[in-house]
Amino acid sequence: MSDYVKRTIMKEEVPSIHLDSPRSVKVYLPPGYNELLSYPVVYCQDGNDFFTMGRIATIANQLILDEGIEPFIVVGVSVDRSKRTSEYSPVGSRNAAYKRFFIEELVPYIEERYPIRREAASRVVAGDSLGGTVALHLALDNPEYFSQVLALSGAFFQTTLDEIDHQSTLSWLRIWMVVGLDETAVETHMGTFDFVEWNQLAKKAMHAKQADLSYREKPGNHVWGLWQKELPDALRHFFPAPRL
Repeated sequence: MSDYVKRTIMKEEVPSIHLDSPRSVKVYLPPGYNELLSYPVVYCQDGNDFFTMGRIATIANQLILDEGIEPFIVVGVSVDRSKRTSEYSPVGSRNAAYKRFFIEELVPYIEERYPIRREAASRVVAGDSLGGTVALHLALDNPEYFSQVLALSGAFFQTTLDEIDHQSTLSWLRIWMVVGLDETAVETHMGTFDFVEWNQLAKKAMHAKQADLSYREKPGNHVWGLWQKELPDALRHFFPAPRL
């Protein structure tokens, strides 16, 4: 167990002209990290939550050390709770600026400093709830950057369904989704929603556009208690262990 908690986590401040202040970022480096190698990457919305409540660094260490999955880097992007809905919601006043920051400032900043592979198939963009929403929209807007999405109880409401419907095809998209079966009346800043129903609708819409979908419904509510348990399977999906 001691090896799992020996985590290498760097802290960065990413300057931005699109946001009103620099954005704090945590960067997890895998066991055996070597700047002469190159690594795939997971970009997480709600970065602090992924590291603290999601325990993503510890989970990554376990998967890499115990199961031999390919080492990967995790980038957790912080968020100001008071601005979260306006940045993450597709109808939020800061959403366009946040997505520009992500593509034009965050990704280049990280890739200048860490040996990350620069093709869409090596980047996973992840998020929970509205974080899952902005993760999907980052991919829909920028398929040349992101073709893999990890969504924990994504808040996929009508605006997202409309955006999916506008796509000619999603055959390029790989998305891993989970939603809790108790998420039938989740209170959000935008109202109360049945996340199970909305995720089923999003799944159906993406399936119709030929997306590569991995979808599951599990006992649990709209909380990290569910999402943390599902993270190992999500990461295994994108970084499978080598076949013996």
